[in-house]
Amino acid sequence: MLIETFLRKQLGLKAHTVTKVEETEQFMIVHIDRLGSRLLRCGLCRQRCRKVHSVQKARVWRDLSMRKLPLKLRYRPRRVECPRCGVRVEDFPWAEPWARATTALSNAVARLARELSWQGTARQYGLNWKSVATIVKRAVLYGLKQRVRPPVHVIGIDEVSRRKGQVYLTVVYDLERRVLLWVGDDRTEEAVRPFFTKEMGTRRCQTLRVICMDMWASYANLVREHAPQAQILFDRFHIVKHLNEAVEEVRRSEMRRLSRKEKVPFKRSRWLLLKNPWNLSDDQKERLSTLVRWNIPIVRAYYLKEAFRMFWEYHQTKRAGDHLEKWMRSAMRSRLEPFKKFVRTLRGHLDGILSWTKHRVSNGAVEGMNNKIKSISHRSFGFRTAENFIAAIYHCCAKLPLPLER
Repeated sequence: MLIETFLRKQLGLKAHTVTKVEETEQFMIVHIDRLGSRLLRCGLCRQRCRKVHSVQKARVWRDLSMRKLPLKLRYRPRRVECPRCGVRVEDFPWAEPWARATTALSNAVARLARELSWQGTARQYGLNWKSVATIVKRAVLYGLKQRVRPPVHVIGIDEVSRRKGQVYLTVVYDLERRVLLWVGDDRTEEAVRPFFTKEMGTRRCQTLRVICMDMWASYANLVREHAPQAQILFDRFHIVKHLNEAVEEVRRSEMRRLSRKEKVPFKRSRWLLLKNPWNLSDDQKERLSTLVRWNIPIVRAYYLKEAFRMFWEYHQTKRAGDHLEKWMRSAMRSRLEPFKKFVRTLRGHLDGILSWTKHRVSNGAVEGMNNKIKSISHRSFGFRTAENFIAAIYHCCAKLPLPLER
């Protein structure tokens, strides 16, 4: 088989043919031309066109390598007279409109970019990292248009740090299908509102049943405005995080107050106090049993933490509410200011906390997604713009389909 015939079949050419293959030291250049008077397609609507308006200058596309030599396709595009769209550049079966890389190369680059940094992917294929960024963004736009969008019932909303200085992105995750739905720059109401107005829309917002989030007021305000029928559920992970921070704050303040001799038993006790009892080793259990005999604020803080843990075991809202109310009264009488502050936080969000007994949903999957997002940033040593970072997140985490080769 001639190499021209092989390349023509590999490229899926119908109205075009390979006229010549030229080999240089760095590239293998494939010259393509129109085949006779075959009808060409409009580059916008892909309808067959009978008339050719003009012939443009030669254009070059990068393709996958053949052995060690990268391929370049060289062709003079035609402008066709489309009865529907007017004069347009013809459709190319080997590449997307305005692309300078073939669909085969773009898909190969996009697949590797899900595992490597853009710079590493560029080195692998001999491209510039900006070319890889363009390919990834094009693949993301195609995937967002073509992805399947079934009804969404349970979602998780959380923020992830983009760089130092309290700069965040907001991520929304489908907790039933375990797939990323949306990423937005910043965590303000105006930044997150497009998820409800553009991504979901009024009709799809009505299918939402449970929305799990942290106790950030902006998220709750948007849910009450755009999905009032959905039940807000404040994430267990964040509530326990605030509780552990209260315990740690008490421990630190007491360690500053105790004398050097009194500090000795409580040294290296931070994780000992924060760990769940069933995760403690035998030595840790023995040491903890010695510490809790002391009647000091650190021990009171530990007992309060363990008493609060029983709340997660209740399945009846009434009993859970009674237990939580009793615990809050005890915490307010404990004379521990961090716990009083935590109680004031709980009282302002009781409805979203008590809904745990009915739905028992957490943002654990979202936290796992946040770790993957951080790894995307770390392997690339960060992103200069939020646009590039968001494109990389969609590309690696949203399970988007890649453009099909025609």
